[in-house]
Amino acid sequence: MSNRIIQSKNAPAAIGPYSQAIMAGGLLYTSGQLGLAPETGALPESIEEQTKQSLKNIQAILEEAGLQKTDVIKTVVFLKNMSDFAVVNGIYAEFFGDHKPARSCVEAAQLPKGGLIEIEVVASRL
Repeated sequence: MSNRIIQSKNAPAAIGPYSQAIMAGGLLYTSGQLGLAPETGALPESIEEQTKQSLKNIQAILEEAGLQKTDVIKTVVFLKNMSDFAVVNGIYAEFFGDHKPARSCVEAAQLPKGGLIEIEVVASRL
């Protein structure tokens, strides 16, 4: 089984020594996606905007890998403040619609670049 690096121009470049995602066999593992705008690297101020952008970044990576959001089987959501859970949950539910991947959600003391949210996914082509 060979691994393939996935790199989308429609998602922000990695800010460290890692890939946006790796396709291993039929599974795609994304790195955590902040709400950074791919064009500017800017981070919006609100949790709503950061959540929407994080999910857009994930969508771009999925598309680059030839997958769609219904192929996502697991997500991990990191929140700076768990009091944002309800807002994030609403945006997340709208993004995934009737598809409901397994999910973990944890509060993190600090996220890169001062982010309020970071989301990673595992998707399956199988």
